[in-house]
Amino acid sequence: MVVAAVAAGAFAAAAAGQTLQAASGSTEASPDVTPLANTRDASAALGSGGNAPAGAPELLQVARPADASAEVEKLTASAEVTDARVEREAEEARIAAEEAARPKFVVPAQGTFTSGYGARWGTTHYGVDIANGIGTPIVSAADGTVIEAGPASGFGLWVRVQLEDGTINVYGHINSYNVSVGQQVKAGEQIAEMGNRGQSTGPHLHFEVWTPAGQKIDPASWFAEHGVSF
Repeated sequence: MVVAAVAAGAFAAAAAGQTLQAASGSTEASPDVTPLANTRDASAALGSGGNAPAGAPELLQVARPADASAEVEKLTASAEVTDARVEREAEEARIAAEEAARPKFVVPAQGTFTSGYGARWGTTHYGVDIANGIGTPIVSAADGTVIEAGPASGFGLWVRVQLEDGTINVYGHINSYNVSVGQQVKAGEQIAEMGNRGQSTGPHLHFEVWTPAGQKIDPASWFAEHGVSF
């Protein structure tokens, strides 16, 4: 029994020696075993340590993260730009909504309708008269451009406003005005005060409408065409 055990141990040692010899010295590899490239690989495979040989991979330097405060400033600036844009667009939308809702034609003054368009006292009255006290506000009947403001024969003082389509509105017998030639005005914007200047029988506004061709038409009909009851 002792002899058999010794023999088995010797056989196992011999087998191990052959395996190491085949791994380090044989140039022919078994088809079932991946050959080791060199002694260094063998040492690595067997778990042996040591200094890394020349040509070993180098550790890459990891870039340091950017300054966090700079990134916060960028994000803050971007948020401010976005907020400003949103506020601007909201304001533009509000203005557009107000503009869409704003009346484009209005009665030029408050008061008593005293005379209409047509024959009067053996002549033709080319406008309508609205009577009220001196200083009563007179507003532009429509959007347009002031083309004249000052003295006028028969009217004392007048203001004339030309609309986009070429129509001209005339405001006569005014006491004073607060617009100048070339000024853009909107419907409902005050342009003068009611007066009693020129050939007038009392404080009132004389209002006329001239077509682009220069024809004087009935202001009441013109207002009706634009949805305003005179």
